Amino acid sequence: MTAPLHEARPPGTGRALPDTQQGMRRRNLARVMHAVSAEGSLSRAAVASRIGLTRAAVSTLVDELIRWGLLEELGPERPGRVGRPGSALAVSGRGPAGIGAEIGVDHLAVCAVDLRGEVRARAVRRGGNRGRAAEPVIEELTALIHRVVAEAEQAELWPAGLAVAVPGLVARDGRTVVRAPNLDWHDTDLGALLPGGWPLSVDNEANFGALAELWLGAGTPGDFLHVSAEIGIGAAVVVDGRLLRGKRGFAGELGHVPVRPDGPPCPCGGRGCLEQYAGEEAVRRAAGLEPREDLVGLLAERAGAGDEGVRAALRDAGTALGIALTGAVNLLDPETVVLGGALAGLSPWLLPALETELTGRTAGPACPVTVSPLGPQGPLLGAAHSVVRAVLDDPAVVAERS
Repeated sequence: MTAPLHEARPPGTGRALPDTQQGMRRRNLARVMHAVSAEGSLSRAAVASRIGLTRAAVSTLVDELIRWGLLEELGPERPGRVGRPGSALAVSGRGPAGIGAEIGVDHLAVCAVDLRGEVRARAVRRGGNRGRAAEPVIEELTALIHRVVAEAEQAELWPAGLAVAVPGLVARDGRTVVRAPNLDWHDTDLGALLPGGWPLSVDNEANFGALAELWLGAGTPGDFLHVSAEIGIGAAVVVDGRLLRGKRGFAGELGHVPVRPDGPPCPCGGRGCLEQYAGEEAVRRAAGLEPREDLVGLLAERAGAGDEGVRAALRDAGTALGIALTGAVNLLDPETVVLGGALAGLSPWLLPALETELTGRTAGPACPVTVSPLGPQGPLLGAAHSVVRAVLDDPAVVAERS
């Protein structure tokens, strides 16, 4: 990926389609796929009307997409339409699938999503990865990937690519983890460790979470700041429907913005970083709780029951988040801030303090804060959907690989 602003491309390529006759044909194939995908089902005539091509041209494109197994005909359109009914088209529930994987500090997860956007297989392994070498972690992840692929193949799906979300900085090559402080990984080439044979894309988990919000969130605007938190805290900025990456691809490290410069040391090497006040582990310590698997569930349960120690810890976390977000909002002026990951489940107790800080510190009008319906599933779904979007954006790659 070479541009500071990112749109989904075929994983691992980052290439734009050329301005040639062949490039135009490929773009028109993509326009047909996106039109049918957006509506659920359409006739050839309806597709032609939506994308501004002749019916004959659309029919030729559709025939190719059906031959490749990307579209299927459902039969005559439902009654009630004027004129001769056409045959309804739909995106196929078989064929290419996006394989998404997530490497978390305390879990591994893999899922398969078909071209309709439906999750068809999923596998999760709970357990700590902090301080473990990359090789055994990737070995376990690979076993989950093979399990999900096998289950998907039983549903007549095959992997169109693999996208992996990681809690760290990823190089422009889309495969090397430059630094993941909460895993203690440095300059780790995941491309050399993951199973080969499929297009591969590795990216920061917050970036994939933001893309999931953009693609799957109901009513999400094209300009927003997405904040997600598990053990660490990440952020991603979406501008005009595209991901803002920065010069080196490292934009969005909100968790390592210092909110108290003389605060405790952070694994990143700094002091007083936001993660030390608003990350899951920081909130757990402040609340006086012991480590456990479903920490967010426990925090929400205790806060809902009126546990003042937990509520105070969440208020303090919300204050720290508000301080860090104020700088980002003043600098970027997003349309909204979206809370995802673990933050979504704790929002009733985080938001009051967070919004107080934003209102009091933001130079312009208060920036609204919304809660993602995807919650902690965002990065995994965003990874899988990035592969699906790559197929929709350039369906001809399917024919080239077959």
